[in-house]
Amino acid sequence: MEMIYSLMDTLLPFAWANHAFMKHAFLAVLLVMPLFGLLSTMVVSNRMAFFSDSLGHGAFTGIALGALLGTVSPFASLVVFSVVFSLFITYIKNKSTASTDTIIGVFSSTAIAVGLVIMSYGGSFNKFSAYLVGDVLSITPEDLGGLLLVFVLVLMMWSLLFNKLLVLSINSSFARSRGVNSFLTESLFAATLAMVVSISIQWVGILIINAMLVLPAAAARNVSSNVKQYHFLSVIIAWASGIAGLILAYYFNMAAGATIVVISAGVFFLTLVLKPYFVR
Repeated sequence: MEMIYSLMDTLLPFAWANHAFMKHAFLAVLLVMPLFGLLSTMVVSNRMAFFSDSLGHGAFTGIALGALLGTVSPFASLVVFSVVFSLFITYIKNKSTASTDTIIGVFSSTAIAVGLVIMSYGGSFNKFSAYLVGDVLSITPEDLGGLLLVFVLVLMMWSLLFNKLLVLSINSSFARSRGVNSFLTESLFAATLAMVVSISIQWVGILIINAMLVLPAAAARNVSSNVKQYHFLSVIIAWASGIAGLILAYYFNMAAGATIVVISAGVFFLTLVLKPYFVR
């Protein structure tokens, strides 16, 4: 890490980069924001915005269960429960005749209610309220190691699933006719999404995590004319919003996660205005 810090001191001769906690946060943004940019393309293309929002609610219950069990780390419980929660929703969605938004709505509202009941029992809610807003400035070198591992795993999963997810986003019946196992593909993507959400939620916050999975791709879609451009712009928008939001949050003493989302939203509205000039 010392070599990385020395390189940052050379390349980033700014006041904010003199602080170790800002170096950690900056590296975290460089690792996690491209993942949000990539995953958001399929979240938007496959109309999964409501599903990604439900993962945040499920994560809340995961934290509560970890606190209730006591011997289990809230973070470990968060990751495991989020992945199981995402797979269970995917299974029920594929097996049930009810509409997708109804199924997700039931699971989402139930998860947040159960989480609130568990956390409020005995007055322990305040101890975990930080997860609602998140704090990227609290990230540690050990956390960065975990983020790097997740970054590599997601890229590997993405390389395996990308073509199948792309076909599924066009037409699920066509995808099945081409030999794509839609349930397996959706389950793997849902688990990947849940893993990224669960590992990021302590720094981003439950209240705004869904925005990170929607805004980059939504903005990129406004001004993209092909698939490659769409994915490239989504990653760039996520990256730029993350870096700009972190720096602005430092200078104006604001919540970093919320600032990143506000900038992403600003980019979305800007691309919405410029859309007629790019897409004809």
